[in-house]
Amino acid sequence: MRLFFLYLFFATAVFGINIEMADETITNGRTALLEFKKEKNIEYKRVVTDKKSYKIFKNPLDDEKFYVLLPIGYYEKPADKKIEVFYVEQGKERSKTLFFKVENANYEKETLSVDSSKVTLSEEDQKRASKEYAEAMQIYKTTTIQSYISSEFIIPMESKITSDFGKARVYNGSLKSYHGGVDFRASEGTPLIATNSGKVVLAKDRFYSGSSVVIDHGQGIYSCYFHMSKLDVKEGAIVKKGETIGLSGSSGRVTGPHLHFGIRIASQQVDPLQFIELINKNIFTQKN
Repeated sequence: MRLFFLYLFFATAVFGINIEMADETITNGRTALLEFKKEKNIEYKRVVTDKKSYKIFKNPLDDEKFYVLLPIGYYEKPADKKIEVFYVEQGKERSKTLFFKVENANYEKETLSVDSSKVTLSEEDQKRASKEYAEAMQIYKTTTIQSYISSEFIIPMESKITSDFGKARVYNGSLKSYHGGVDFRASEGTPLIATNSGKVVLAKDRFYSGSSVVIDHGQGIYSCYFHMSKLDVKEGAIVKKGETIGLSGSSGRVTGPHLHFGIRIASQQVDPLQFIELINKNIFTQKN
């Protein structure tokens, strides 16, 4: 995946803060990233775009830098977007404005045939699915200030990708959703590993995603592993990057055994592979 990087520098003597922005243009469903250098008498507070506020975090590897991730929603329309950076300088709150462009990713469609009970839900199944969705969203909306990560992200298994992020999904002839992650080909019982260190915040069987694991990596970053046949971790466990968390399977709404791998940033589903490339290149690769 090719990324384009634009670095926007705001000279300290003139504007008070120094900002680097990766990607002046970003497509819907992907992640933007801003970095800030530590400056004397500057306290970074938050970034606001489209009336949504995002906390600025310390770089987990560099005490002289800060960063913020901005997830671009899947249904975001092409537009020029304004970003307001709020900070405190010598006791006074100030803000600076910059812009980036959202373009259409033009995701494809895919047609799938699954058990009809997973498409047209009974009243009981609808209640279960709604309860599980609310439970998951409560998790994703929670931001842990602590970061569990200290090195680059890795993919949870080496295998062929059978379905990319963002494809519009037609189940049994009816358009129901878009693909919120990446599917890896995996025969039943293949070991799956954690993409990075973190805390297990969900490990249970769910209606749509089957046996599922969600890991909180801190600072609003969550990774998701769905349709598993066996879970090797429990909620509350601290896992290390590369640790086996379970085995692949075909539980939930599936056409066959595989791993669905997803990333959530500030509760938004984003392209996990673009996110990994973006954060590894900008946060976990030291620049001169």
